[in-house]
Amino acid sequence: MNLFKTSFVICFALLLSATGRAQDDLMALAEAQDSVQVNQVSGTFKATRLVNGHTVETNGGGTLLFLISHRFGTLNSGAYNFFGLDQATIRLGLEYGLTDKLTIGVGRSSLEKTYDGFAKYKLLQQTSTGTRIPLTLTLFTSTALTSLRQDPEQQNPFSARLTFTHQLLLARKFNDKLSLQLSPTLVHRNLVPARRDENNVYALGVGGRYKLTKRTSFNAEYYYLLPGETADNYRNSLSLGFDVETGGHVFQLIFTNAQGMVEKFFIPQTTGNWADGDIYFGFNISRVFDLQGKDNK
Repeated sequence: MNLFKTSFVICFALLLSATGRAQDDLMALAEAQDSVQVNQVSGTFKATRLVNGHTVETNGGGTLLFLISHRFGTLNSGAYNFFGLDQATIRLGLEYGLTDKLTIGVGRSSLEKTYDGFAKYKLLQQTSTGTRIPLTLTLFTSTALTSLRQDPEQQNPFSARLTFTHQLLLARKFNDKLSLQLSPTLVHRNLVPARRDENNVYALGVGGRYKLTKRTSFNAEYYYLLPGETADNYRNSLSLGFDVETGGHVFQLIFTNAQGMVEKFFIPQTTGNWADGDIYFGFNISRVFDLQGKDNK
């Protein structure tokens, strides 16, 4: 297990080092050869979320995105609960593009009354001509705060409520239909339920999008927990979805074995089993507003 963790940390360090050098090289090339036209590959994914997890996409500068995420109960909860539709959790979020490359966001989930905030920075953009870059790389970091009332007998400090997530999001658009993403992930929990649980949870996310029509696509996402106590006691998150674009909206229909909608939940705390029907149906709806005076998208 220690070998897995050590290898994972080394991969993080090497990727950060390599991308840092690549960025410096690209800046030097841009200054020396600003006459060279570079064709950037856009639209790797239709939305900022693949299913539950983030994609490499960031908002344009001055663009505000309002996101409503909803998950019903499990399909195997029976007719009495209308197959999960009587039960629901929700997250409301706002995401703003400070620049074309840097996005910040906040959200609030009903599950454990959780507040979250995040930042995404697009370090590299895939290009097809000029100085060819084979993939898009976005750095992601988030903090989640659980605001549930504590037992008066507990004396946990405020920091015990915090969970931190760090990801490298690497994606490539292979053609007009297919895009794939790899997401090495570290989730750090300041407080865990039991001593045997791990404060640091390492996972590897993989996912992709396949375009079905001009306005629809099929998405899939899987988070593999690296061996450890968390992997022994929880399940890997598997999520499937369909994107439907309707002008300024992107509507995502979702089937997943994870109830939560932020990394704190769906990466280290998934308990649902697809084979047993522990499948949560839900949706994401996003609406984009241009705050720089242009027409709404």
